[in-house]
Amino acid sequence: MSVTVDKRPSGRSEAARPAKGARAGRPHAAWALPGVLFFVFFAIVPMALAFYLSFTEWDGLNAPKPVGLANWQKLLDDPRLTQSLWLTVLLTVCSWAFQTVVALLLGVWAAGPQRNRAVLSAIFFVPLVLSSAAIALLFYALLDPNFGVVRTGVLGSSSGAFLAIVFVGGWQFIPLHTLIYQGGARQIPAVLYQAATVDGAGRYRQFFSITLPQLRHTMTTSSVMMIAGSLTYFETVLLLTRGGPGTDTAILPYLMYEAGFQSYDFGYASAIASFLVIAATGLSLLLVRLTGFGGMRSTREGM
Repeated sequence: MSVTVDKRPSGRSEAARPAKGARAGRPHAAWALPGVLFFVFFAIVPMALAFYLSFTEWDGLNAPKPVGLANWQKLLDDPRLTQSLWLTVLLTVCSWAFQTVVALLLGVWAAGPQRNRAVLSAIFFVPLVLSSAAIALLFYALLDPNFGVVRTGVLGSSSGAFLAIVFVGGWQFIPLHTLIYQGGARQIPAVLYQAATVDGAGRYRQFFSITLPQLRHTMTTSSVMMIAGSLTYFETVLLLTRGGPGTDTAILPYLMYEAGFQSYDFGYASAIASFLVIAATGLSLLLVRLTGFGGMRSTREGM
């Protein structure tokens, strides 16, 4: 009986062979490819195209003509820019304050064990399935001074129209942020509340000493989404107030709409759009930097 000995060189050693985890991890990059392509084609490419058009003169029909920085100079010299910019900032601040307070309270409540909580939460989240256009038309029908249900002339006054936009936007998006806060509140360890109860802390003390600090990163995430959303309000303003009365609710996105689809100056409209993207990105990065969100550590560390 003969024994065959394999004399072929072993080649790579066991240490040089790729680990199973490395080979297994390769398909995960392929799984992310559809999302990456979707983001590139529907976010990066349109933004790059808008930025390019901001340096051209284009009426939407003929070929774009390069004009250098003319559109950006026109934006800086536009007398409506100051008012629109102020209204946009004011809308962002008011929307953030209104939505954050209500969504935070509702989210913490929805994370609790109350009876009928699931049913009430489901009813409250109905606005999430409606479009911004449908909601704006609904409230316009309610607030129309001639044929509406509430004939108080709210949309005819500057402050009334502005507050109506803030309320309608909050009515639509508060449920989304409530879900975010609800998820964050459910991640807070119950042992913290148990220890606070033993120490004699009441419900309000627990909220301000435990719940709010534990939700600080959740609040940052929600705030970034609110700021980006408030800077791009359009459907609500167009359908509810049309920038009025006068120009008292003509925020920057509405100014962009007027330039592009009423004056057919798409180059100038692209400059406004690019300015909004830069402003929203800068504010979001500043918020992340100031709150330390980028280098955050788990709030459950050490438990």
